[in-house]
Amino acid sequence: MKAEEVRALSTEEIMTNVDDAKEELMNLRFQLATGELTDHTRLSYTRKLIARYYTILKEREIEEEMEGEV
Repeated sequence: MKAEEVRALSTEEIMTNVDDAKEELMNLRFQLATGELTDHTRLSYTRKLIARYYTILKEREIEEEMEGEV
């Protein structure tokens, strides 16, 4: 999911997606440990996706703070 697509989501949807992505990351790590993981690129993709979600949430938080100051 691209950053533009994430920005179109509401904050609640992003938080739900973060929870889902964290659960997927946990499952991928478990599969890696047991030797069942075949697509290792999904690990880095999922980590980057979680970081993207958090970055956009932080951007929104900063925007809200800036609007409050004016």
